[in-house]
Amino acid sequence: MFRPPKALWVVADGAYATAPFLTPVNALGVRVVSRLRKDAALWTEPGPRRPGPRGRRRISGDRRMSLAERAGQKGGWSTGTFDLYGKATVKRYKTFVATWRPAGGAIRVVRVDEPTGWRAYFCTDPAATVADILTRVAGRFTLEATFRDLKHVVGAGQQQVRRLPANVGAFHVCLWTFVMTEAWAWNATPDALVGHRATAPWDDAARRPSHADKRRGWRRELQGKEIRAALRPGMTEAEIQAAAERLLDLAA
Repeated sequence: MFRPPKALWVVADGAYATAPFLTPVNALGVRVVSRLRKDAALWTEPGPRRPGPRGRRRISGDRRMSLAERAGQKGGWSTGTFDLYGKATVKRYKTFVATWRPAGGAIRVVRVDEPTGWRAYFCTDPAATVADILTRVAGRFTLEATFRDLKHVVGAGQQQVRRLPANVGAFHVCLWTFVMTEAWAWNATPDALVGHRATAPWDDAARRPSHADKRRGWRRELQGKEIRAALRPGMTEAEIQAAAERLLDLAA
């Protein structure tokens, strides 16, 4: 069986917090962090083994644990500062170890008090810290933002092709377009990417450049090169006409 040379962490959507996913991943020694349903059937940890005939060790205790009841209790809350979304963020939380059958045993549970209500996360490694869990949950947000930009900015999923290989190819083109745009903007200054916001006073000028800003900046650079090429001295009428057609295609 494959064993990773280093500790691997998988941060998954709550839809993957099920036994069919967790069981084989746990068997590989991979730590999983994900959302925990508020009605998850949690149990206490099993007590010490009692003397007598040895059998299969229980994976859970005999007392049911309610996330909602624990969240409603006034005591047990802690406050900590964590590096989330690129800045120090203060979070109010509760944490404890419980057993959960889909995970096959003990998990580390973290309940976080948010302005919109509490949320619960878990890790299949009971020894994981609150910082381990919350920083990885926050890190997953960048992936969500990437998928959003791929769909709404690049146009992934909007291709109109019939066969599966064509859909796969079109999606790969969208992925490469996204990567190439990010690579082009890697060393660009924010001012060079958000200059167009001066014409939109309702926009937040201090907001960091989005992928749409980077895409627009690259397009402006390409169009600028076309214009400068068209203005060079000594161009023939045919070359000027061809350059004008290319500029119209870019503008359209």
